[in-house]
Amino acid sequence: MLFGMQFLSMAQFDSSTPFILIARIQVKPGKVSEYLELAAKTDKAVEASEPGMLHHTFDQDPENPLCFTWSEVYQNDDAFLAHLANPPVGEYLEGHAKLGDGFTVEVYGTVGEKCKAAMNTTGLPMKFFESKCGYSRVKN
Repeated sequence: MLFGMQFLSMAQFDSSTPFILIARIQVKPGKVSEYLELAAKTDKAVEASEPGMLHHTFDQDPENPLCFTWSEVYQNDDAFLAHLANPPVGEYLEGHAKLGDGFTVEVYGTVGEKCKAAMNTTGLPMKFFESKCGYSRVKN
């Protein structure tokens, strides 16, 4: 029983289902313009080379101009693994090391053990929110 309710059927989410990744970053003072150039370059490269990336935006916090959020929707675990192996993503992470001042990642949805292990090798703080019920209209 969960919160006084028993789920009669649990959702079937796994490595083949979509998930959301939210990456919250902070930019060093005086580096926002340079960081925005890096983000735009990375975004264009991802759009051109990753068909499994269904949504990819870089949004600025309305209260803190040094804070941004990457919102990403992946078709499945394989789409994330392709993203992680994409050379422009590696270049972005190197650029963040020079221009950024903080990076946390939240994953909403269930990912497989292989994908979770790959995420954990990035050295970034990860927090996983596994699906307990729901549905997705995105089909493989």
